[in-house]
Amino acid sequence: MTEQQKPPSSDSSDLSGQPSGQAGQHPEGSPASERLETVRRADYPLEQELQDSEAAARREADDRRARMAGKGGVPVGSGSGGGWERDVLEKVLMATLREQRAARRWKIFFRLVTLAILAVIVFAVFDFKGDGLASTSGRHTAMVTLEGEIAAGTPASAESINASLQAAFADTNAAGVILKINSPGGSPVQAGIINDEIARLRKTYPDKPFYVVVEEICASGGYYVAAAADKIYVDKASIVGSIGVLMDGFGFTGLMDKLGVERRLYTAGSNKGMLDPFSPQVPRQKAYAESMLKEIHQQFINVVKEGRGDRLKDDPELFSGLFWSGERAVELGLADGLGSADYVARDVLKAEDIVDYTVKENVAERVAKRFGAAMGSAAMKVMLLNSSAPSVR
Repeated sequence: MTEQQKPPSSDSSDLSGQPSGQAGQHPEGSPASERLETVRRADYPLEQELQDSEAAARREADDRRARMAGKGGVPVGSGSGGGWERDVLEKVLMATLREQRAARRWKIFFRLVTLAILAVIVFAVFDFKGDGLASTSGRHTAMVTLEGEIAAGTPASAESINASLQAAFADTNAAGVILKINSPGGSPVQAGIINDEIARLRKTYPDKPFYVVVEEICASGGYYVAAAADKIYVDKASIVGSIGVLMDGFGFTGLMDKLGVERRLYTAGSNKGMLDPFSPQVPRQKAYAESMLKEIHQQFINVVKEGRGDRLKDDPELFSGLFWSGERAVELGLADGLGSADYVARDVLKAEDIVDYTVKENVAERVAKRFGAAMGSAAMKVMLLNSSAPSVR
């Protein structure tokens, strides 16, 4: 083995040329000491960094405590070089910065909310849907939906339903018209106007069949309308009938007597306070109200007989105000068969594509009408609390 290949002996000199046992005797800051420190850092770099970080943190904490106690290297109250004044200034600046950021975020939020409100208003005021009808190119089945209480100012008002029916009948591509009803009834006046308009449209378009399809319920005013159809289709569990008229109210005279409340009602006209809920019933006025209800009921019966004709069975309960299931209604002649709108379009009219012609109000119209109706209703209730309108229910 050559001299270069021999391993270093235990008593070989260190990097400084001195024996290894004397390495710790080198004075601090000497070249040999620096080389030893370098070797240590090379062997354990992460440990050394952690130690340096801890030492720096301790020094910073000591400096901060000294500054807060006024014992730092710079006298308290000096204008430069740090101290507690700098800490306070930093805190104030950071708080101001946070407030500015928060104010900016809230400003952005309110701007977005304002933009959303404006978008809703624009969407409500301007109707982007045109006439609300789907493409009517090609042969199809026209459908109009009557849903809810039949009354003025509602989607089931005569104004809305008649406009929808007129558009449906006028379309030359419509093989027929379906009126889908889901209504418990309502105003006999509104129902009568719709019935009359259906009769007019059927005469104007004699070659266009008109069918009614009942979903959940078709009672009273709903059936008043349905009676004008060529045929009525129901589900076996639908509620059909209730051919009658009512006028409801309350009487509080007994309660008022117990509470010692006196009713003071002044009228010009002997019957002006008729059916006042806070006054005793007058037999003559009660008889008059019942005769008026019978008159409207007879009008209802005549409309049903005219529309259904010989299909009606001779049953004494038919016009008593009772209602029946759809299956029983077919047996009584109040309906012609079981079926849905899809069934009528596909198997009866042979035009499977259905186009909805129901007039849809935009948000602005709906809100305006409901607000106006609510205000008008409240005023009428205050002025005419003592009167009740008949209802075909």
